[in-house]
Amino acid sequence: MDTKAFIALEEEYGAHNYHPLDVVIARGEGVWVYDVEGRKYLDCLSAYSAVNQGHVHPRILAALVEQAGRVTLTSRAFRNDQLPLLYKELSELTGYGMSLPMNSGAEAVETAVKLARKWAYQVKGVPRHKAEIVVCAGNFHGRTTTIVSFSTEPLYRDDFGPFTPGFIAVPYGDAAALEKAITSNTAAVLVEPIQGEGGVIVPPAGYLSAVAAACKRHKALCITDEIQTGLGRTGRLFACDHENVRPDVMVIGKAMAGGFYPVSAVLADREILGLFTPGEHGSTFGGNPLAAAVARASLAVIRDEKLSERAFELGNYFMEQLAEIPSPHVREVRGRGLLIGVELKPEAGGARRFCEILRGQGILAKETHDHVIRFAPPLVIDKQTIDWAIPRIRETLNTPI
Repeated sequence: MDTKAFIALEEEYGAHNYHPLDVVIARGEGVWVYDVEGRKYLDCLSAYSAVNQGHVHPRILAALVEQAGRVTLTSRAFRNDQLPLLYKELSELTGYGMSLPMNSGAEAVETAVKLARKWAYQVKGVPRHKAEIVVCAGNFHGRTTTIVSFSTEPLYRDDFGPFTPGFIAVPYGDAAALEKAITSNTAAVLVEPIQGEGGVIVPPAGYLSAVAAACKRHKALCITDEIQTGLGRTGRLFACDHENVRPDVMVIGKAMAGGFYPVSAVLADREILGLFTPGEHGSTFGGNPLAAAVARASLAVIRDEKLSERAFELGNYFMEQLAEIPSPHVREVRGRGLLIGVELKPEAGGARRFCEILRGQGILAKETHDHVIRFAPPLVIDKQTIDWAIPRIRETLNTPI
């Protein structure tokens, strides 16, 4: 079957809740993917930062295959020999005393919301069922009913109400507005260190520090969503590290399993995460031995191959090269590490058409919020590959309207 036939099948039998580029990927290796006709493309999305380690990393693949031949799922009704090791290694890597593994990022965010509410009632003394969580406009934390309840994007909300109460939205990047929204009923503040889906929006310097300080002053939990920004993507292990901020609760996922398996986790110290008791929360697949083995290998690759350091060095280089491209269509180049957004002027005709042209140039990138092209290749990319991509991106960004 060729590309056209696969697309026809998907359009006929699949729900139309995505608008993918018309490329059908059959194989991946490192920073490269290949379509069903054998054409080669540079992946500049990394499955929304899930494959920071590169496609089909041999070390993670070996861990997956080895564990799959032993035992894959026991449920949490029994213990397994991989999860305790993952707990220990996560704590050593991140500095948090405890972790709670889930599957998707959205599940981990939901877990953090439940944790914050329980903490508010058990520790802070908020009247039961009155807890509030402050969030930021333009956020993207997932697509469950509760999470879309505190989205400010109409597309994510329209036709999906009624919504879960208990969330207050404030402008992103405005620490004063955020602190003003905190009340005696505030359980937590939930924030992305960089809004990836929101358009690669980098907050002003000092913002995260100010948020953490406000939470401390008002006895509210500071929760950061590092699902997309964490595990090396921005040039530090976590994006919060750029401001030396240690949130009370951190949510991670995506690259935690290197693209091989859905794995996420909530991280916190014992006095917070230890509030959960048996039966209050769980997941059939969360923390299963296959997931734990894959996550252990994935985290080891990030550490051993110094992928955070690579993202810092090569991200700065990539951003500098993009910023030097003379184009009448570009409004701004911004980002941190290898999470980069090229914002186009409104009159440029939208980011989608540029992504389609890039596909023809052998580069797969994706538009976000209509006018931003996101460049986020696997962290194993090298300078030579960036140098290969820049002339093609330059030509694309100078395409006439």
